[in-house]
Order: sequence, then structure tokens, then C-alpha cells
Amino acid sequence: MTTSIVRATCPHDCPDTCALLVTVEDGVAVQVKGDPDHPTTAGVLCTKVSKYTERTYHKDRLLHPMKRVGRKGEGRFERISWDEALDTIASRLKNIAARDPQAIVPYSYAGTMGLVQGESMAARFFHKLGASLLDRTICASAGGEGYKYTVGAKIGTDVEQFQNAKLILIWGGNPIASNLHFWMRAQEAKRRGAKLIAIDPYRSLTAEKCHQHIALLPGTDAALALGMMHVLIAEELLDKDYIEQFTFGFDRLKERVAEWTPRKVAETCGISEEEVVGLAREYGGAAKRGDPVAIRVNYGVQRVHGGGMAVRNIACLPALVGAWRHAAGGIQLSSSDTFPKNQRSLQRPDLLEKQPRTINMSTIGDDLLRDGDPAFGPRIEALVVYNSNPVAVAPESPKVVQGFAREDLFTVVLEHFQTDTADYADIVLPATTQLEHVDVHSTYGHLYMMANNAAVAPLGEAKPNTEIFRLLAARMGFDDPCFRESDDEIASQAFKRTDVRAVHFDWDSLKRKGWQKLNVPDAPFAHGGFPTPSGKCEFYSEQMKAAGLDPLPAYVAPHESVASNPVLAKKYPLAMISPPARNFLNSSFVNVQSLRDTEGEPHLDMHPSDAHERGIEDGDAVRIFNDRGSFVAKVRVTDKARRGLVVGLSIWWKKFAADGKNANEVTSQQLTDMGKAPTFYDVLVQVEKA
Repeated sequence: MTTSIVRATCPHDCPDTCALLVTVEDGVAVQVKGDPDHPTTAGVLCTKVSKYTERTYHKDRLLHPMKRVGRKGEGRFERISWDEALDTIASRLKNIAARDPQAIVPYSYAGTMGLVQGESMAARFFHKLGASLLDRTICASAGGEGYKYTVGAKIGTDVEQFQNAKLILIWGGNPIASNLHFWMRAQEAKRRGAKLIAIDPYRSLTAEKCHQHIALLPGTDAALALGMMHVLIAEELLDKDYIEQFTFGFDRLKERVAEWTPRKVAETCGISEEEVVGLAREYGGAAKRGDPVAIRVNYGVQRVHGGGMAVRNIACLPALVGAWRHAAGGIQLSSSDTFPKNQRSLQRPDLLEKQPRTINMSTIGDDLLRDGDPAFGPRIEALVVYNSNPVAVAPESPKVVQGFAREDLFTVVLEHFQTDTADYADIVLPATTQLEHVDVHSTYGHLYMMANNAAVAPLGEAKPNTEIFRLLAARMGFDDPCFRESDDEIASQAFKRTDVRAVHFDWDSLKRKGWQKLNVPDAPFAHGGFPTPSGKCEFYSEQMKAAGLDPLPAYVAPHESVASNPVLAKKYPLAMISPPARNFLNSSFVNVQSLRDTEGEPHLDMHPSDAHERGIEDGDAVRIFNDRGSFVAKVRVTDKARRGLVVGLSIWWKKFAADGKNANEVTSQQLTDMGKAPTFYDVLVQVEKA
């Protein structure tokens, strides 16, 4: 028996981007474990990725190209050859492109976060074709935009420093489920005497293990941050020297937050005045003593109408108290802009002959149902889906399904499994998993460049995304040299740029070692140097003013709440959020039997008072509904959900739910205040016994 250990990287949409060691015996991967030498992974994997071999060798892996033989949505296919599949796709795309290539739309997101298998050869293909561009907004664009208006770029506290903090605010996240290696650092800080405070409408697994949980109403985080600023300024819990040297617009900020008294904030957020004042005093007081204070803000905060502004407001806090002076202070939303990614070389936007329209992935339901017109452009005639499962994950699912069910829509899906989306495909192409191809990764939760080596040969006839798009490019007659570059050649360009500070990057060396930390300061903004137009943390933003936004921190109410829409709230009095289930990662891993068995079945957590008012008891099947749709789940009566809130941990494939539906039946396609992102947690519903 021949045994080897292969260095790899977890590809999934998680800030941890773990370093993996894959044990291979006679060409078969038999174990995946965390690299104990990688400082953030530290030998520990989540329950999902520790079962990666179960996913790779799953009995339902797609191993051959297939074409549809039933109605769309039935999921009935027959096996075909690669030649037939590629010829069919090329023929259909050529015919559509001859009329208007913008009628062809790519749809992809973070099924892999790899820079090679994600958007490299695929982007080149669609740029050369002249297809519509896709605005990839479904996860992080609102918060990212709000953060960048304030701080300048998605740069923040190094996760490896959090264990040295004395106070950590975990704001809008459940890191036990979705950021395990940050949670390990937070636990170490706790053992060293730090206080942990969770700010979340739901008492998650993480919130239960913090010293304090502040259960505010969904969509009111911006108001809480304004209230904290009010108290910090009123009680002079400030670092005046840092404010004077390294911030812009403090006097205007002071005027703005004066109106956000603790009483007003408490009424807006549905919490007590004592919680507002106490949180500000904890934060400002610790900083005043010279202790490192840190905020881990996550993307749950920004999935509401005012989500971009909420993140902007929270991002102002560290500069007010001088938290950035400490390596263990400041804030982390994402570290992604720390990496000097060479997107132009990877994706080749220069291949575009003219600028096509852009389709927002978060409104795909509406857009698939639109006729062509001068404002919208041509009706969408073809959709190529890779690294995503929109029928399960896109908002307002009834419209998404209706659009995918169009018989005149030609749909191609690259996949590992027959997902809800694959059921609607005309052609399904088998893609390789992370153990079967080469890739290179940046991260958004730590500061290491990461390499992924192929551990085993592709199963069946599966091919890497890059190879599929190479073959399609050849069928389309695209002969640019970039379509002949190998995966290693693409990977070698990932971090080589001439327009930013040089980074030492050698692909061959990275492949051998598996990971390499960026050479960046421990405290990125200890002495200012913010990558904003002013070079300072911007409490007042001229860029926001130019974009038609309020240039100062503000409160943007939810689309759907008692305060903003009392008529709708009378009909649908319960707010609903649908954060990730611990054993799933978005819609990935739902089909792994052991993980689904652990998760059980779709549940809805509901406060005892709300359940009692409706005659609902623990374990009842309930129907959750609004004007957009409905779905069924088993209720868990628990005070983990605050009164007036129901929580459906997600996101289930529809085919694994008893009624063939999931939480996105009731979510809307309304967008955020900035970033054009979806408002998954800005939803009103009613609940009744099923």
C-alpha cells in the first residue's frame, strides 16, 4: 500500500479557510484533518469538513454529463458523452450570442472560494463571449461597502490577536457554527479574563457561552451603535488624541449622535436603556484603561434594509476609543482586501469588447421573469450556473423556481450533486471537488495565502471548472492564449501585482508548504494610514454624499417591521431570521447523510409567549407564511428566540424538506441601503399550526 499526505485547503465560504492534510492510500483519500502547524487551523476542523471524504465519495456524486429527459424540476436525466454535452452547449450559446450575448447570464458565487476554480477561466469565457456580468451581492456586499466607506478597505484585526483582547463584542454572528477558529481565540481570551458580549436577536450557541447577550430587534444594530457613540461622547470615554490625528468629521458626528439618547435607542432596538448605557461603558471604559477592545462583526448584521449603514456605524467605534492602537484591538469584518489579488490577470476583463449589462444575483427571480426592453436589455435566454445553488439560496424562491421552470430558458449546471438547481437544468456537467483539482486561496478571516494540491484523480468523468470552460472556449472558437493556460499557470498569477506593495509569492514554494502569511503590521491602523480618500477613519464621508447616501452614521429602518410598516406588521406580526444551521454551510453539506441526521429536520424556534398565543406546542408542525409564500417546519418552543421573533436555521435543500420548500419561500428581493444586497433577515411572517 502506498500512503501519502497531501497539503490542501478548505474551499468553502467560511472565514477560517483551513489548512488540510489529506491522507491518500493507493489513490484513495481516506482522511482529511486540519494541519496542526498552521497557526489558525491548529489541527482543528469543523464537523462539516472533517467529513470531506464522505462528501467526495458520496454515492450520489455526479460522475458523468447528463441531459434532461423529464420536465424541468423533475430531476430526470440520462447520461451523455462529454462531446455531446459540449457540442449542445456551444451550439445553443452561439445561436443566442448571434442575437445578443447579453441574453446569456453566468450565475455563480462561493461554492468554492478558490481563485482558480472560482472566477478565473469562467470569467475569461464569459468576458470573451460578451455575456451579461453578474453582480455577486448575495452575501457580503452591503456590509463590505459600509465598512469601506468608513475604514477604506476590508482590512481589520488579525484573528491571531483576539486572544489578547480584554473585551470582545461578537456582533451579528455565531462563530461556533461559522467561524470556529475565531471562537477558539475568543475562548482563550475568556480564559485569560476577557469579557465576551454577544449582540444578536437570537440566543445562539455562541451567545449562550458569552458573559452577556443583548437580544436586540432584527435590523436595529445601526441604532445600537449610534447609542453607544452617544454615551461614549457624552461621558468622554474617548481617545481624543486618536480622534484628532486619525479621524475625519468628528464634530459632525457629535451633532448627529446627540439625538440618539439611550431611551430612543432602547425603544428602537427593543432592549433596556441599561443595556445601551452599560455596553458603551464597558467598551469605552476598558479602552480608557488601556485594555485592548475588539469587535468581531459578521455579515448577519447587514442582511436588512439598513445593513450597509449598520456596519458603517459599528466600524466607527474603534476609532472613537483608540482601539486601533492595539494589535488585539479594532474590528474585523473581513481581511480580504489585505491580499494583493491580481484579479485582472485571473479574470481578464480586457477580453470584453464592450461593456455589457449587469444582472444582480439577488434579484434573479424577478429578472428571469422579465421580458426584454430597452431599460433591462434582452430577455434572459441562457443561464450557466456553477459554484452556486440559486433555487435553494436565492430570495423569494417561488419566483426563482418559476423563472428556472421556463421551457425556453437554456440552463447549464456544473455540480458535484443533483441539487435543487440541477433539477431544472437542461445539461448537467460533473465538476471535481477540492480533493481532485489545484487551486490557490486568499481568505477573509486570516492572513495566509493558501495552496490546494490535488490529492486524488478526478472521479468518474468529472472535470475541474477551469477545464470545462477551456473546452467550451475551444468549442466556441476562442483562440486567445489565456484559454490554454493550465491551472498552475493561472495560480502563479494570483498575487503578483505591480500597482500595490510587493508581496513575496512563489507558487511552487506555496504548493510545497501549503500556506504563507502576508507580511503586514500587527496593528494595521495604530498610526492612522486608513485607505480612505482622507487617509483617516471617516465619520463623515464625501464618497457617500456623492453616492446620494447620508454622509454621516444614521439609522435606516427595516423594510418590514412594526415601526416602518405597521399595516404589514398587523397582518404578519413576527420577524423572521434564517441564520446558518451548524451542520450546513449555506446549502453545502445538506446532502451528507451523517450531517443531515445530526441536524434532524427543518425547525422553527419560537418564543413561548408567541407559541401560546397561537395554540402552538413544542414539536408541532407549523406553517410559516406571508404574501410571498409559505413553508412548513417543526416548532421548538424556546426563549432562545426573543418575543416577536422566529428563527429558522437554514438552509435546507427543498428536496429534503417534507413540503419541498425552505425559508426562502418567504424572503424578499428587496435590497439593502448600499451594495444592492439581499435582505434575508428583514422579513415579517405569521405562523400557524400546519
